[in-house]
Amino acid sequence: MAHLGEAVFTKGAAAIRGAAPREAGAVAPKRPVMTVRSARGGCIQAFDVSGLVAQAARHNCVFVVTRLIGDFVPPGAVLVEVHGGTSEPDPERVAGLIALGSERTIEQDPAFALRVLVDIAIRALSPAVNDPTTAVQVLNYVEWFLHTVGRTHLPGRHVLADGRGDARLVLPGRDWDNYLQLAVCEILAYGGSSVQVCRRLRAMLDGLLDSLPAQQHPAVRAQSSMLQESVEREFTDPARRALAQQPDFQGIGGQYAS
Repeated sequence: MAHLGEAVFTKGAAAIRGAAPREAGAVAPKRPVMTVRSARGGCIQAFDVSGLVAQAARHNCVFVVTRLIGDFVPPGAVLVEVHGGTSEPDPERVAGLIALGSERTIEQDPAFALRVLVDIAIRALSPAVNDPTTAVQVLNYVEWFLHTVGRTHLPGRHVLADGRGDARLVLPGRDWDNYLQLAVCEILAYGGSSVQVCRRLRAMLDGLLDSLPAQQHPAVRAQSSMLQESVEREFTDPARRALAQQPDFQGIGGQYAS
């Protein structure tokens, strides 16, 4: 699942690069001249990026998509704001360039692959299962995914241009903080009393600090602080607390080279 999510992430990044990205400031916020609403409810499964850019260019306007890939939209919700333009696009045609379905898929949604991994881990950490070793195995693949995402520029908003360089499409995106919170916070919440899970999380976070660019470090340090607070809260015995604080790539029984 991590490998598949990484492939989707890489493919999606390439698709955005292929549509001539622009700086986020290239589109000034203005009141839309019209909005495109969903005719039915569903999860956003995919955007036809090239189709949306082409439609916006045809009408000399800018489409601003209001929802993230993977969001659920109810019937009648605003999907796209239309800014500027010399003619009015067909709302049905524009809405048809955004695929809605009954549930999330990973076709253009790498965060969903990460979501599935996290769900496996927290299921393993439930009192009914109590299997921290499975959670640690999942963290191996979570770390793999984060190392890929953490080396990628994530502006949080993508402004895409047509062939002439004119901004035509604005897509919301996830930033590094979003991915890291998704990867860590629930596993820490459910596994904070497990020595094995705390040690594996510490090794993962230390590894991210060691290998990722400096601009990603504040978010990692924030998660490290939350992990430290959890360990101090859960392990009142000094010896057990010291044990839980040690980074270990296997959770318990491995070695960590600092």
